Amino acid sequence: MGFLSNLLQKYGAAGRNGKHRLGLLVKIWVMLWATAATADPVRIAALGDSLTQGYGLVAQNGFTAQLQNWLDTHEIEATIVNAGVSGDTSAGGISRVDWTLTPDIGAMIVTLGGNDLLRGLSPDLTRANLAGILDAAKAKDIPVLLVGMQAPGNYGADYKAAFDGIYSDLAADYDTLYFEGFLKPLTDLAPWGQVLTQYMQPDGIHPNAAGVALIVEAMGPKVAELAERAGN
Repeated sequence: MGFLSNLLQKYGAAGRNGKHRLGLLVKIWVMLWATAATADPVRIAALGDSLTQGYGLVAQNGFTAQLQNWLDTHEIEATIVNAGVSGDTSAGGISRVDWTLTPDIGAMIVTLGGNDLLRGLSPDLTRANLAGILDAAKAKDIPVLLVGMQAPGNYGADYKAAFDGIYSDLAADYDTLYFEGFLKPLTDLAPWGQVLTQYMQPDGIHPNAAGVALIVEAMGPKVAELAERAGN
């Protein structure tokens, strides 16, 4: 309404020609408003592994489904596309990022590296693969939310420091949004033994439905920010 008020002040008393121009401007404003109101929600590809795919859970309890519910509840105009593949490493992610970023995709969440850890792969290799994924997104002007992973202590302090630092470094280098760790909302909540019994599946690797809900609640605002970036 402020926009229309300014127009009225500028053209309202400008005579016949002014009124004609005002009418045209109002029509343009209405058309732009209608276009924005009916724009399709931004489509966000969630590129990841079994944590993203929803391993061990019924579809409605998986990460992408619960994240979609969170966005809908908070009236965020975004649609999550599940691009998670169980067992995928960062190498698998870079091999399919180009065909994941189809023209309809406006943003991407990257959650990869967990299987690199399980295989004890070199942090340098993981870093290079994730950088390649971010390069692909940058080339298509796709904003990214990079989700970190933390290495377990049994790999040694040097390995853990090298691996854990990958994500914050890349987020800074590529100016992506950053969420410190997929499981961090759970590990911050309680001792690991309690987390295992209350929020993890029996394999001790994948969160159960309640665990996913806590992760989504913590990550949701970052995804909302990602959607906003994609809309700008």
